Amino acid sequence: MDESKIRNMEELAAVSGVSRPTLSKFFNDPGSVRESTRLKIQEALEEYNYRPNIFAMNQNRRLTKYVGIVVPYLADPFFAEIGRNIERRCIQAGFWPALFSSHGDTHRENDILDSLRSLKPAGVLLAPLGRASDRRIIEKFCEDVPTVLFDSNLDDVGEAFVGSNNFQSIGLIVEYLSRTGEPPTFFEMPPVNPNANKRRRAYIGAMESLGLTPNVIHVNGEGWGFEEVGYSEGIRVISEGRLPTNTILCSNDRLAIGLLAAAYEKGLRVGRGPGFALRIAGHDDHPFSRFTSPSLTTVAQDYASIAERSVETLFRLIESGGKAEKRETTLFDGKLVMRASA
Repeated sequence: MDESKIRNMEELAAVSGVSRPTLSKFFNDPGSVRESTRLKIQEALEEYNYRPNIFAMNQNRRLTKYVGIVVPYLADPFFAEIGRNIERRCIQAGFWPALFSSHGDTHRENDILDSLRSLKPAGVLLAPLGRASDRRIIEKFCEDVPTVLFDSNLDDVGEAFVGSNNFQSIGLIVEYLSRTGEPPTFFEMPPVNPNANKRRRAYIGAMESLGLTPNVIHVNGEGWGFEEVGYSEGIRVISEGRLPTNTILCSNDRLAIGLLAAAYEKGLRVGRGPGFALRIAGHDDHPFSRFTSPSLTTVAQDYASIAERSVETLFRLIESGGKAEKRETTLFDGKLVMRASA
């Protein structure tokens, strides 16, 4: 060995006369070793000008200060906003957030989980693809790593779930639309995550509870390009005269944004009151929904509370050793946002 330079902890152990486990104790907590041992190590560090790779050391420990954050589609401002809130909260707590997007792809989601496992994170906040997810792989990951699911739920997977109360929020806007005009037809999103089916079921239940007949427009299309689906399917159903009422409730705001463009192209005025051909509403309070023309009536998800509770739940899970006594589910109610479109 070139005595003027050492390359790793094993070589430091050899030149300092201190065992490798004792060196690990020193770098984790210098006060945990005897003073004479601490002086030996410090002298060797100065003599050989060695600086340990703290990242590599952390990788060899049971877990690191990393918190993984996985979302299905980071280009969606909804996930960007929740991701931003989660990142901020993790940093405040002294953790290092690592944000990943699966881009709506099952293989990509699996690869991300493999990468996170190698990082040995303290815990993970996961918004799974849902229907497209490989449930077996996610279940195995959640067995190995403390995981809280948010936004889209997979029953009995992970230690907890935090999301929106779709049955409350859809019921809220169905009641409003039915009270203020013709009952709404439901323009559903492609079933790319569990919220699609939950919102359709919530719409049907809300209509039936009001003694009204549900009407669901099943759209063609797949993937996360909801604006394009809303536009192309909107053109189709308007051209074919397939709207049973003049009020349309879209499963999410991104669909509604595309549908607004389709209505404009087909010469239909959207808004409330005399002279308007359609009312269009959405769900989520997408950051762009107040800037559409007309501005979009919707139901606001509680972004801040979902992010905050997700992080708090994960931190409690980490502190308790990574396993919960029973799986915890937290749902936040939505808030009606009345704008010009309905």
